[in-house]
Amino acid sequence: MTSVPTPIPSRTQYVLQEIQRRILTGRLTPGQALVETELAAQFGVSKTPVREALKTLAGTGLVIMSQYKGATVRMVDADMAREVYDVRLLLEPEALRRAVRRGASLDAARDALARADRATDTAERSLANREFHRALYLPCGNPLLGRMLDEVRDQAALVSAVAWAADPSWDREAGEHQEILRLALAGDADGAAGALHAHIASFVERAFPDADHAAGRTQEEDGQA
Repeated sequence: MTSVPTPIPSRTQYVLQEIQRRILTGRLTPGQALVETELAAQFGVSKTPVREALKTLAGTGLVIMSQYKGATVRMVDADMAREVYDVRLLLEPEALRRAVRRGASLDAARDALARADRATDTAERSLANREFHRALYLPCGNPLLGRMLDEVRDQAALVSAVAWAADPSWDREAGEHQEILRLALAGDADGAAGALHAHIASFVERAFPDADHAAGRTQEEDGQA
């Protein structure tokens, strides 16, 4: 008998989404303590939904739970960036290649780029860029592949938030996004996948030069050497 997932209560969902947004937009920084009583007071809820939200965020890799230190925003270093971006480099270009080959609609990706261009602050732009990448891989035709990329999506966004805070590179990335979408809309599956691979690899190399990601060495296989 297949079990049915238990829906997350609305208050917990609200708290979860708000904490997640604050982490991914830099309002809550890596290493910062997440005190249940303080967060409960900010959101006007009891500690229970805060505690449940933090447990869920720990499962996605955004929060670290310690018996002695409590909950903190996950720290970002070169090793963490390498692990997350290895997964992206291995899976995301292939997902886009499949989406283009099957003629999937990329309207959501086009809309996300438009929102990024209209963004009035870095938080809004960051979230739009995050949606752009998801809109490229989600219509790949393999739901499991999409879910696997969703699992590292928050951690990748945390890496990006830390990198952008240290060295904003919005304009360069916007141009790369436009080129990826142009190739995809033109039906060039391999070209779009290669451009996406180069985009992901160059970002982590600039942001974390010590992250010697093994997947980055597969550029030659993708025609990017």
